[in-house]
Amino acid sequence: LIYNFPESLFAEAGVMAIEHADFEGVERLSAVTGGDVVSTFDAPELVTLGECDVVEEVLIGETKVLRLGGCKSNAACTLVLRGSSTHVLEEAERSIHDALCILAAAVKNPRRIYGGGCTEIRMAQAVDNAVPTTAGKQALALAAFATALRQLPFIVADNGGYDAAELVTQLRAAHAKTQEEGGTSGLDMENGKVGCMKELGVMEAYKSKLQVLTSAAEAAEMLLRVDDIIKCAPRQREEMM
Repeated sequence: LIYNFPESLFAEAGVMAIEHADFEGVERLSAVTGGDVVSTFDAPELVTLGECDVVEEVLIGETKVLRLGGCKSNAACTLVLRGSSTHVLEEAERSIHDALCILAAAVKNPRRIYGGGCTEIRMAQAVDNAVPTTAGKQALALAAFATALRQLPFIVADNGGYDAAELVTQLRAAHAKTQEEGGTSGLDMENGKVGCMKELGVMEAYKSKLQVLTSAAEAAEMLLRVDDIIKCAPRQREEMM
């Protein structure tokens, strides 16, 4: 918080000052400009000053904000989300948060796998190959698990507005031809066809995919362990006299 007198001194010296800034905002300014956060000016020669090329006031909707461009450090940035309703904004924020979490996981664990349903189809093929050699009811569980794996590319194609059944069958046929070589075929959602994920550069984080499969398998196992459902009897309504 800068009071009126110090602000007037800054203005006379041609220095722009931000009147109100919380501690989190000050830390972000320090990260993005490369400057130090100080509480006094007793030793200015020991302070590292931040740098940026542009500081301007812009209008976003009905709110005025300061934009800093060409910063020295670029260790932080601001994403501005706009939408027609609160629900749209919440969905956009959730999607960005998920994407950032996946990027963070990919940085910590750089192993990657092919996306576009390629991995799911190959896993489903491996499970299907184990079904004929498995006796008992475990074979039924394996077949159901393979079917569930194939639902993932089916949902991706369906969300893209394409004929999911047609694309998934084409994808299965492409992997059946290259099963021994290890196919890299997947769903090309831009063109609505089966393409090479290696050439298109469609990758997914191994850590994220492992977590998805583990969580789904644990949830299915938990549901299968339910042996009975207790249902409360509906409350009897009193007859109107």
